[in-house]
Amino acid sequence: MMHQAESITIVTICDNQFVALLAAMLRSLEDNHHSGEEINLYIVSDHITEKNRLKVVSSLATTKLRLHWIPIEKALPKQFKLPRDKSSFPANVYMRLCIPYFIPQEATKAIYLDVDMIVLDDISKLWHTDIGNYDLGAVPDLSGLVSSPWGGISNYKALGLDPNSKYLNAGMMLLKPQRWRERNITARAFACAAENAAYLNFAEQYTLNVVFNNDWFELDPLWNWFAKKDMASPYLIHFTGMKPIYNGYSGQEHFKTTFFHYLNKTQWANYRIKSDAVSKLKKIYNKIEKKLVMAFR
Repeated sequence: MMHQAESITIVTICDNQFVALLAAMLRSLEDNHHSGEEINLYIVSDHITEKNRLKVVSSLATTKLRLHWIPIEKALPKQFKLPRDKSSFPANVYMRLCIPYFIPQEATKAIYLDVDMIVLDDISKLWHTDIGNYDLGAVPDLSGLVSSPWGGISNYKALGLDPNSKYLNAGMMLLKPQRWRERNITARAFACAAENAAYLNFAEQYTLNVVFNNDWFELDPLWNWFAKKDMASPYLIHFTGMKPIYNGYSGQEHFKTTFFHYLNKTQWANYRIKSDAVSKLKKIYNKIEKKLVMAFR
C-alpha cells in the first residue's frame, strides 16, 4: 500500500501594517510553485481585518495554496509567556517559536517565511532539502557571527558561546516540529528570553541563536537572500530593514521592481508608497503595545 506524500507545510505571521507584503509573498509563492504538491499555509493573524483577509484570498489566482488563518491569541500556548523585551519588534514575532503547537501534530517538517519576502523558485526544492539530523535549517544573518557587535549576541561570553559560531537569520527556517516538541525547544527558547530580557536586541532571533548555537544546518544562502546585497537570480528575496512599501527603502532597486511585479498582481495593485514616518510610528506603537500586554498578563 502506497502512502500519500506529506503536503508542504508553510507558516507566516502578519498584521494589518504588512498585509500588502503578505499578499505579494503569497502570490510569488503561488506563481513559482510548479511541482504540484499541495501546500497548507498557516497564517498567524495579528488582528488582520476581515476585509484584508478577503483581499488576500482574492489576490491568489489558483487553488495551489490552502490558507489556514490562526488568530494570534490561539498561536501562543497557555504555558508560555511573552518576554519583557524592549525591542521595537511586534510581539507577534515570538509566534514562530510556537509553530510545533499550532500546526497539525503529524507534520514532520515546516517552513517558516517572514512576510517581507518574495519567493522566486519552487518552494518544493527547499521543502525537500535534507538537513540530516539537525532540527533546524537556516541561513546566516548579515551580522555573520554571534560575536558581531551590531547584530549578534552581546552577552555571548556570559553564555559560554563560541565567538566564531555563526548567527542565523530567523526570517526563513526549515524545521522539524515533532523534534522541537521532543526536545522542548519552544520552552527552552522562552526560558532563554525570560533570563536574558535585557539582551533581546532581535527578539526571538536571539533566543534561537542561543538554543541552537552550533547545532543548526546551514542552507543555501540563495533561499534567504538579503535585498541589500546584489544577486542576479536568488531563490528568495528578504527585504530586511526598511521595506519597499516605504520611501526610505535602501535595498537593490531591481529587487524592489520584482516586489512590485508581484504586488501588482494582487488586490494591492498600484500601491502608493508610504512615508518612512509610518514605519517609525509603528515601531513606537509596538513598544507601547508590548508594555500594555505585559501589564495585564
